[in-house]
Amino acid sequence: MAFSLFRRRHYSDRPSEKTKETPGSLLKFVVIIAFAAWALRSLVMQTFNIPSGSMLPTMMIGDYLFVSKWPYGYSSASFPLGFPPFKGRVLGAYPERGDIVVFEGPQGDDVVKRVVGLPGDAVAVAGGQLILNGRPVPRVRVDDFLLPISANSPCKVVSPAVAMTRPTEGGVQGCVYPAYRETLPSGRSYVVLDQTDQSVADNFGPITVPQGGIFVMGDNRDDSLDSRYSVLAGGMGIVPVDRVVGRAERAYWSTDGSASWINPISWFSALRTDRLGYDYHP
Repeated sequence: MAFSLFRRRHYSDRPSEKTKETPGSLLKFVVIIAFAAWALRSLVMQTFNIPSGSMLPTMMIGDYLFVSKWPYGYSSASFPLGFPPFKGRVLGAYPERGDIVVFEGPQGDDVVKRVVGLPGDAVAVAGGQLILNGRPVPRVRVDDFLLPISANSPCKVVSPAVAMTRPTEGGVQGCVYPAYRETLPSGRSYVVLDQTDQSVADNFGPITVPQGGIFVMGDNRDDSLDSRYSVLAGGMGIVPVDRVVGRAERAYWSTDGSASWINPISWFSALRTDRLGYDYHP
C-alpha cells in the first residue's frame, strides 16, 4: 500500500513536457502583433515629425509628436497606405477653428497646418491680418520669437525680410522673428510670425469654404504654402476633410539636428528637453 502511494505521488509530480512551438503558432503570434500595431496606428494614435518651419513658433523642425485619430472620425487617409480604400468618413466630425491637423497633401505626403476656416466661412487676408467672415481676427504684437539656430533650424527669412540674430538665454545665436498673438472668435489664441508686409499671400480672398472642405494656414504666415495657394502653385488649396489624418497632440521628442546615428550620446546632446511633452493645443 505504501509502495502504491509513493508511485502515484511520484507520477503526479513529474514535470509536464513543454508544448512544442509550431510554424503555425508562430505565424499566428506574428499576425496578432501586426494587427494590433495596425489597429493602434489606424484607430488611436500615430507619430509624425516636423520637417519644415511653416508652423513656427508653435512647432519646430525636429519635433516628433503624437497625432490622435479619433477626434474627426476615420477615412481612407486614416489608414496606412490608404487601405482599406473607401469614400467618406466613419464617425466623421469637422475640426474646430484653431486645431492643428495632419492631413494628406495633394502629393500624397502628410502635411501639418492650423485650421482657420470651416464650411461656410468667408476667409480673407488683408495686410497680413486674417479676416474671418468679414471681421478682422484680432492680433496684438508680442515679444519677438527667438529661434535658436541649429543644424536643422537655420536663420531662414522670406524676402524682402532681412535676417537678424541675437544671443539666446542659452548663449547660442538665435534668429529674430516678429511675432503676434492671434485670437479667433471662439477665444482660442496662438502666436503667429509675420516676417514682412510684402509677402505674396499677405492679401488674399475673400473665398468661401465649401462643404466638405477646410481652410488651413501655417503659423509662420510668410513661409507657408497653405490654403492661400492653389495646388497648381504648390499650395494646399481647400483641403477636403476626408484627407484629414488626425489632430496634433503633444511632442514626445525634439532634436536640433546635430545627432548622429552612429553616436548614441549625440541623441541626447541634441535633445531639446524643453520641448518634451509640449502641448500643441492653444
